[in-house]
Amino acid sequence: MYFAALLARTEDGWEASDTELDDVETLSDLADLAREASPDEDTVLVLIEQEEGWFGVVRVDGEEDPRIYVSDAAAAARSSYGEILLTDELLGREPGDDGADLDALDLDGTEDGEPDNDTDAADPDGATDTGAAGAVPHGPVGDAQVLDDLGVSEKELRSLTEDAVNTIAEALGASEVLETVR
Repeated sequence: MYFAALLARTEDGWEASDTELDDVETLSDLADLAREASPDEDTVLVLIEQEEGWFGVVRVDGEEDPRIYVSDAAAAARSSYGEILLTDELLGREPGDDGADLDALDLDGTEDGEPDNDTDAADPDGATDTGAAGAVPHGPVGDAQVLDDLGVSEKELRSLTEDAVNTIAEALGASEVLETVR
């Protein structure tokens, strides 16, 4: 089960809104959605969570490029929502690499986090997923310092597992407004 919310920082504190990602196809679409939530170009966080699977944070500050953190790239790669966040740049790939096409992943049956043994194969130390999409790291990718200035350190962010979105909201002082959209 997925949950996605926008948290926009305003002069009066954080404002939360539930967000529907069904019409979002690219990171650019997601950034535009976040920017619409804050006409004053304040900080907007998009928090996405798949229960017992992975979570992602996208931070949009005005017109700057979005900053992204994903807790487990391999788990997110099996998700249509995670696929939005896992850009070539985030995964350290050259854009357009034939072996780097996340659309080639078999998404049926794996969106709830179940392993898909037909397409997942780990290297001997279990560090990467070498399925149809090429190497996708097991574990976090992206900017782990994305929330440092907001009170969530890199160490804290990397240690989050279950209920990460609520833990982040609590650290930001936004748990009550987030709860209103849950």
